[in-house]
Amino acid sequence: MSTTTAPANPKVGFVSLGCPKALVDSERILTQLRMEGYDVVSTYQDADVVVVNTCGFIDSAKAESLEVIGEAIKENGKVIVTGCMGVEEGNIREVHPSVLAVTGPQQYEQVVNAVHEVVPPKQDHNPLIDLVPPQGIKLTPRHYAYLKISEGCNHSCSFCIIPSMRGKLVSRPVGDVLDEAQRLVKAGVKELLVISQDTSAYGVDVKYRTGFWNGAPVKTRMTELCEALSTLGVWVRLHYVYPYPHVDELIPLMAAGKILPYLDIPFQHASPKVLKAMKRPAFEDKTLARIKNWREICPELIIRSTFIVGFPGETEEDFQYLLDWLTEAQLDRVGCFQYSPVEGAPANDLNLDVVPDDVKQDRWERFMAHQQAISSARLQMRIGREIEVLVDEVDEQGAVGRCFFDAPEIDGNVFIDNGSHLKPGDKVWCKVTDADEYDLWAEQIN
Repeated sequence: MSTTTAPANPKVGFVSLGCPKALVDSERILTQLRMEGYDVVSTYQDADVVVVNTCGFIDSAKAESLEVIGEAIKENGKVIVTGCMGVEEGNIREVHPSVLAVTGPQQYEQVVNAVHEVVPPKQDHNPLIDLVPPQGIKLTPRHYAYLKISEGCNHSCSFCIIPSMRGKLVSRPVGDVLDEAQRLVKAGVKELLVISQDTSAYGVDVKYRTGFWNGAPVKTRMTELCEALSTLGVWVRLHYVYPYPHVDELIPLMAAGKILPYLDIPFQHASPKVLKAMKRPAFEDKTLARIKNWREICPELIIRSTFIVGFPGETEEDFQYLLDWLTEAQLDRVGCFQYSPVEGAPANDLNLDVVPDDVKQDRWERFMAHQQAISSARLQMRIGREIEVLVDEVDEQGAVGRCFFDAPEIDGNVFIDNGSHLKPGDKVWCKVTDADEYDLWAEQIN
């Protein structure tokens, strides 16, 4: 009796660049391709086609995207480009004319169709029979996942081109978001990182319409979404939150332990003059009073933020105002960028003095040193205290994890010296033994 070997599944290589929101886009594309019978491979050589999900936010990100596209072309030859830089198809094709297709962000169907044209799916694949994890394909470790709740942004910050790339705010139906969160938790996720361009604006576009989840009504609004997520029994961490008045409603949920006492708020600056030039919403001197009030309600609250130094028109007086504001605000986790002009951003047309590169560098170094001292002092206060740690990695020397004030890849770590017996995804209680500017050291106590 003769036997025939079944044809191999078509293989796709995937490179995902940029922010967590782009990572969620990648996961959606990969989930669809896996449902159609494609295998996802980790090397250029094994792939029948390579998809590069690009970032186009700032010039350095664009340069990295173009470099990765070139590498994929050199190593494989068949390359499809998607993501934020995809809105600049002419610029991509000028550098890499051999790319097979270019699509913009969130264009999942077009990406999948482009893959079909290069490598058609197997005709005998049956998505009702072939196994695909119900939570989809994830690019993050099994124990945490990003939960994207909306696309786009209604703001018009002068340094940003996201609205022109990703459009105005479009909130996902609240039932869909909560169904996805529930599937992820059932698949083993211990931490949900809620993301969007403007998380606190969730539901504005649909006038906070009431949806349904598990048979119960839930408003399409940040507070109600967090209340529902808190019933899943996992860490819920909020990113990219603008401090609208209703954000005050979230602080009691944090104080009650329903969601993590962690807010990621991109303040960007403190000087009223610079904020006005940036067209930043709702940021002025009242912010310090609100931070103080939040901490009175929830003393454990951790606030992380990002700032830009060297924005056009920023004077030494403006910069000193920012440093003084940081001293008052006592933020826990802070990142800083030197202003970089972005093609198409309104800031390019501002009639303001350009800050020289050497001044930008000097201010960035002073900013980082100033905030480092604040962060270090705040972490020193943790020594001797008990914290719950979610383990990310384990080796023979111990375990590396994060506590409630550490988001993956952007904040610090907790090093557990006696944790080599643990495994990723474990949650354990530890006692803090030491700290530096960014990280903690601890010993397991349970």
